[in-house]
Amino acid sequence: MTTPTTTGVGDEGSTSAVTRPHKAPSLWSVKDTAAFLGVPAKTLYQWRYLEVGPPSHRIGRHLRYDPAEVRAWVLRQP
Repeated sequence: MTTPTTTGVGDEGSTSAVTRPHKAPSLWSVKDTAAFLGVPAKTLYQWRYLEVGPPSHRIGRHLRYDPAEVRAWVLRQP
């Protein structure tokens, strides 16, 4: 007994759908976030230390910002 195999997109007669990995929303770097806010990158690091800036996330050794969280933070500022 043999089982059908698929090798990817474009296989004629393939028996299963090709699944693509879910694309995660992109995150902003410190440089991207600083450009959006119009502040120096050093200010973002200081705000993070003082816990007063937009929410940030440590991904490995990198600091990243969720664009939606940054925009929401901006709207909450007086």
